[in-house]
Amino acid sequence: MPITDWPAAERPREKLRLRGPGALSDAELLAIFLRTGLRGRTAVDLARDLLNEYGNLRNLLKADCQRFCASPGLGVAKYSQLQAVLEMGKRHLRETLHHGDAMSNPDDTRRFLVSTLRDYPYEVFACLFMDNRHRVICFEEMFRGTIDGASVHPREIVKQALTHNAAAVILAHNHPSGVAEPSQADKSLTRRLKEALSLVDIRVLDHFIIGDGQTVSFAETGLL
Repeated sequence: MPITDWPAAERPREKLRLRGPGALSDAELLAIFLRTGLRGRTAVDLARDLLNEYGNLRNLLKADCQRFCASPGLGVAKYSQLQAVLEMGKRHLRETLHHGDAMSNPDDTRRFLVSTLRDYPYEVFACLFMDNRHRVICFEEMFRGTIDGASVHPREIVKQALTHNAAAVILAHNHPSGVAEPSQADKSLTRRLKEALSLVDIRVLDHFIIGDGQTVSFAETGLL
């Protein structure tokens, strides 16, 4: 049965308008993005097929172009649209940080860092540079490495912090393994960066490690 023949309250778009996006299932949200299904299959049917194929929504969203386009009902146009939607989401979170105090909105900071760093297949070390009121000046991915590490150079971080006239920094990096537990190398690096930045009166406010479904804050766990 076509979606247009469904009861109004069960159609994904109408349901979203009436109850908000949080009331929709992954398949219903994906169906709105897909807009149309295939012959004999509604957009919701196609969305369910895709979720079964990929296992979950996250795996679908991070699929590369070749695999994504190989699935029935998808293609380069929809891949481009999806990447644009994901990027808009990241930029929305970034702009939210820019309009407030990053330390008074730790959940926003965490969400932004997770959305930006979690799905990299290699380690990325990044910094949020902030002014003396803890407002975000900019976010920069400083170093990229391999699946199990990245070479981080304190001198370069100090240089960038001074370039941005930053008064404080939040450090962050992902663990591609998915395990967010800080290693001894992570703890040692954090101490070195804190000491190097303190020499030019720049404070390290936190260091986030981004795993798969979990995030560790050095400040919250007493490691900073």
